[in-house]
Amino acid sequence: MAGDQHAALMDKVYRRQRYIYDLTRRYYLFGRDRLIRELALRPGEAVVEVGCGTARNLIRIARLYPGTELYGLDASSEMLKTAAGNIQAAGLSGRIKLVQGYAEALAPSLFGRDRPFDRVLFPYSLSMIPDWRQALAAAGASLGDSGRLHVVDFGDLTGLGPVAGGLLRAWLRLFHVEPRVEILRTLERQTNHAADPSSQIVLLPARYAFLWTSGKWGTKAFAE
Repeated sequence: MAGDQHAALMDKVYRRQRYIYDLTRRYYLFGRDRLIRELALRPGEAVVEVGCGTARNLIRIARLYPGTELYGLDASSEMLKTAAGNIQAAGLSGRIKLVQGYAEALAPSLFGRDRPFDRVLFPYSLSMIPDWRQALAAAGASLGDSGRLHVVDFGDLTGLGPVAGGLLRAWLRLFHVEPRVEILRTLERQTNHAADPSSQIVLLPARYAFLWTSGKWGTKAFAE
Protein backbone atom coordinates (compact mmCIF):
# COMPACT_ATOMS: atom_id res chain seq x y z
CA MET A 1 0.00 0.00 0.00
CA ALA A 2 1.14 3.57 -0.72
CA GLY A 3 0.66 4.55 2.92
CA ASP A 4 2.85 1.72 4.15
CA GLN A 5 5.56 2.67 1.64
CA HIS A 6 5.45 6.27 2.82
CA ALA A 7 5.68 5.17 6.45
CA ALA A 8 8.70 3.00 5.63
CA LEU A 9 10.37 5.97 3.90
CA MET A 10 9.65 8.26 6.86
CA ASP A 11 11.11 5.70 9.26
CA LYS A 12 14.24 5.46 7.09
CA VAL A 13 14.59 9.24 6.96
CA TYR A 14 13.97 9.87 10.64
CA ARG A 15 15.57 6.82 12.23
CA ARG A 16 18.66 8.94 12.92
CA GLN A 17 17.38 12.45 12.20
CA ARG A 18 14.92 12.25 15.08
CA TYR A 19 17.77 12.78 17.52
CA ILE A 20 18.68 16.16 16.01
CA TYR A 21 15.33 17.09 14.46
CA ASP A 22 14.34 19.91 16.79
CA LEU A 23 17.83 21.36 16.83
CA THR A 24 18.03 21.59 13.03
CA ARG A 25 14.42 22.50 12.16
CA ARG A 26 14.37 25.60 14.33
CA TYR A 27 16.45 27.33 11.64
CA TYR A 28 13.97 26.95 8.79
CA LEU A 29 10.51 25.91 10.02
CA PHE A 30 9.30 29.45 10.64
CA GLY A 31 5.77 30.31 11.76
CA ARG A 32 5.08 27.34 14.02
CA ASP A 33 5.11 29.33 17.25
CA ARG A 34 2.95 32.03 15.69
CA LEU A 35 0.39 29.38 14.78
CA ILE A 36 0.41 28.09 18.37
CA ARG A 37 0.04 31.59 19.85
CA GLU A 38 -2.93 32.37 17.59
CA LEU A 39 -4.89 29.22 18.44
CA ALA A 40 -6.53 30.91 21.45
CA LEU A 41 -7.71 27.54 22.76
CA ARG A 42 -10.20 27.15 25.56
CA PRO A 43 -10.13 24.43 28.24
CA GLY A 44 -11.80 21.26 27.05
CA GLU A 45 -11.10 21.80 23.36
CA ALA A 46 -9.60 18.84 21.49
CA VAL A 47 -6.63 19.38 19.18
CA VAL A 48 -4.91 16.90 16.88
CA GLU A 49 -1.56 17.59 15.24
CA VAL A 50 -1.03 15.75 11.96
CA GLY A 51 2.65 14.96 11.53
CA CYS A 52 3.41 15.56 15.19
CA GLY A 53 7.05 14.46 14.86
CA THR A 54 8.93 14.87 18.13
CA ALA A 55 5.85 16.36 19.88
CA ARG A 56 7.64 19.69 20.15
CA ASN A 57 4.48 21.61 19.20
CA LEU A 58 2.11 19.50 21.29
CA ILE A 59 4.24 20.07 24.38
CA ARG A 60 4.19 23.84 23.80
CA ILE A 61 0.43 23.79 23.30
CA ALA A 62 -0.07 21.76 26.49
CA ARG A 63 1.92 24.30 28.50
CA LEU A 64 0.29 27.35 26.94
CA TYR A 65 -3.29 26.06 27.06
CA PRO A 66 -4.04 24.07 30.24
CA GLY A 67 -7.10 21.87 30.13
CA THR A 68 -6.98 21.11 26.42
CA GLU A 69 -7.14 17.56 25.04
CA LEU A 70 -4.16 16.86 22.79
CA TYR A 71 -3.52 14.18 20.18
CA GLY A 72 -0.66 13.49 17.80
CA LEU A 73 -0.66 11.51 14.54
CA ASP A 74 2.46 10.54 12.62
CA ALA A 75 3.29 8.07 9.87
CA SER A 76 6.73 7.36 11.35
CA SER A 77 6.92 4.96 14.27
CA GLU A 78 10.53 6.10 14.73
CA MET A 79 9.49 9.71 15.31
CA LEU A 80 6.79 8.59 17.71
CA LYS A 81 9.45 6.92 19.86
CA THR A 82 11.11 10.31 20.30
CA ALA A 83 7.74 12.01 20.79
CA ALA A 84 6.75 9.59 23.56
CA GLY A 85 10.07 10.11 25.32
CA ASN A 86 9.78 13.89 25.11
CA ILE A 87 6.22 13.85 26.40
CA GLN A 88 7.19 11.66 29.34
CA ALA A 89 10.17 13.89 30.15
CA ALA A 90 7.86 16.91 30.12
CA GLY A 91 5.48 15.20 32.55
CA LEU A 92 2.64 15.32 30.04
CA SER A 93 1.92 11.66 29.40
CA GLY A 94 -1.58 12.09 30.78
CA ARG A 95 -2.34 15.01 28.46
CA ILE A 96 -1.15 13.86 25.04
CA LYS A 97 -2.14 10.70 23.16
CA LEU A 98 -0.08 9.51 20.19
CA VAL A 99 -1.10 7.21 17.33
CA GLN A 100 0.82 5.91 14.33
CA GLY A 101 -1.23 6.41 11.18
CA TYR A 102 -1.74 8.31 7.96
CA ALA A 103 -3.13 11.80 7.48
CA GLU A 104 -5.35 10.65 4.64
CA ALA A 105 -7.16 8.36 7.09
CA LEU A 106 -7.45 10.83 9.98
CA ALA A 107 -10.55 10.32 12.11
CA PRO A 108 -11.39 10.83 15.79
CA SER A 109 -11.97 7.08 16.09
CA LEU A 110 -8.24 6.47 15.54
CA PHE A 111 -7.76 7.87 19.04
CA GLY A 112 -10.80 6.16 20.55
CA ARG A 113 -12.87 9.37 20.39
CA ASP A 114 -16.56 9.45 19.56
CA ARG A 115 -16.61 13.24 19.20
CA PRO A 116 -15.01 15.44 16.51
CA PHE A 117 -11.93 17.55 17.02
CA ASP A 118 -12.09 21.29 17.62
CA ARG A 119 -8.80 21.95 15.81
CA VAL A 120 -6.65 20.09 13.31
CA LEU A 121 -3.05 21.29 12.82
CA PHE A 122 -0.64 20.68 9.95
CA PRO A 123 2.66 22.33 10.97
CA TYR A 124 5.02 21.79 8.02
CA SER A 125 3.52 18.35 7.46
CA LEU A 126 1.09 18.93 4.58
CA SER A 127 3.94 19.16 2.06
CA MET A 128 5.24 15.79 3.30
CA ILE A 129 1.94 13.94 2.77
CA PRO A 130 1.55 11.99 -0.51
CA ASP A 131 -2.13 12.90 -1.03
CA TRP A 132 -2.39 16.28 0.62
CA ARG A 133 -5.87 16.95 -0.80
CA GLN A 134 -7.25 13.78 0.80
CA ALA A 135 -5.50 14.75 4.02
CA LEU A 136 -7.38 18.08 4.07
CA ALA A 137 -10.64 16.31 3.25
CA ALA A 138 -10.11 13.87 6.12
CA ALA A 139 -9.24 16.76 8.44
CA GLY A 140 -12.43 18.56 7.53
CA ALA A 141 -14.50 15.44 8.14
CA SER A 142 -12.85 15.11 11.57
CA LEU A 143 -13.84 18.61 12.70
CA GLY A 144 -16.97 19.69 14.47
CA ASP A 145 -19.17 22.29 12.77
CA SER A 146 -17.39 25.15 14.56
CA GLY A 147 -13.93 23.55 14.31
CA ARG A 148 -10.91 25.12 12.65
CA LEU A 149 -8.11 23.81 10.46
CA HIS A 150 -4.63 25.38 10.74
CA VAL A 151 -1.75 24.94 8.28
CA VAL A 152 1.74 26.39 8.29
CA ASP A 153 4.07 25.25 5.54
CA PHE A 154 6.54 26.33 2.90
CA GLY A 155 5.45 28.88 0.33
CA ASP A 156 6.69 29.09 -3.25
CA LEU A 157 9.89 30.98 -2.25
CA THR A 158 9.48 33.39 -5.20
CA GLY A 159 10.50 36.37 -3.08
CA LEU A 160 13.95 34.85 -2.63
CA GLY A 161 14.77 35.00 -6.34
CA PRO A 162 15.81 32.06 -8.55
CA VAL A 163 19.35 31.67 -7.19
CA ALA A 164 18.63 31.86 -3.46
CA GLY A 165 15.41 29.89 -3.91
CA GLY A 166 17.23 27.16 -5.83
CA LEU A 167 19.97 26.91 -3.21
CA LEU A 168 17.41 26.66 -0.41
CA ARG A 169 15.49 23.93 -2.23
CA ALA A 170 18.70 21.96 -2.77
CA TRP A 171 19.58 22.27 0.91
CA LEU A 172 16.07 21.22 2.01
CA ARG A 173 16.25 18.13 -0.19
CA LEU A 174 19.10 16.91 2.01
CA PHE A 175 16.42 16.50 4.70
CA HIS A 176 13.88 15.01 2.24
CA VAL A 177 11.90 18.26 2.39
CA GLU A 178 10.42 19.74 -0.77
CA PRO A 179 8.22 22.88 -0.87
CA ARG A 180 5.16 22.07 -3.00
CA VAL A 181 4.07 25.13 -4.94
CA GLU A 182 0.66 23.70 -5.81
CA ILE A 183 -0.42 23.66 -2.17
CA LEU A 184 0.01 27.39 -1.61
CA ARG A 185 -1.47 28.32 -4.99
CA THR A 186 -4.50 26.12 -4.47
CA LEU A 187 -5.16 27.52 -1.00
CA GLU A 188 -4.66 31.09 -2.25
CA ARG A 189 -7.24 30.56 -5.01
CA GLN A 190 -9.70 28.96 -2.63
CA THR A 191 -9.33 31.74 -0.08
CA ASN A 192 -9.69 34.46 -2.71
CA HIS A 193 -12.84 32.81 -4.08
CA ALA A 194 -14.33 32.82 -0.58
CA ALA A 195 -15.26 29.12 -0.49
CA ASP A 196 -15.34 29.74 3.25
CA PRO A 197 -15.59 33.43 4.27
CA SER A 198 -13.69 32.62 7.45
CA SER A 199 -10.66 31.27 5.54
CA GLN A 200 -7.54 33.39 5.89
CA ILE A 201 -4.06 33.12 4.46
CA VAL A 202 -0.99 35.01 5.66
CA LEU A 203 2.29 35.02 3.74
CA LEU A 204 5.61 35.33 5.55
CA PRO A 205 8.35 37.52 3.99
CA ALA A 206 9.63 36.48 0.55
CA ARG A 207 6.70 34.02 0.35
CA TYR A 208 8.98 31.68 2.28
CA ALA A 209 6.05 30.21 4.19
CA PHE A 210 2.34 30.70 4.74
CA LEU A 211 -0.25 30.26 7.47
CA TRP A 212 -3.73 29.20 6.41
CA THR A 213 -6.75 28.75 8.61
CA SER A 214 -10.23 27.69 7.62
CA GLY A 215 -13.46 26.36 9.01
CA LYS A 216 -14.80 22.89 8.34
CA TRP A 217 -16.56 24.02 5.19
CA GLY A 218 -13.37 25.41 3.70
CA THR A 219 -12.22 21.82 3.17
CA LYS A 220 -15.34 20.79 1.26
CA ALA A 221 -13.70 21.31 -2.13
CA PHE A 222 -11.05 18.72 -1.31
CA ALA A 223 -13.67 16.08 -0.61
CA GLU A 224 -15.21 16.37 -4.08
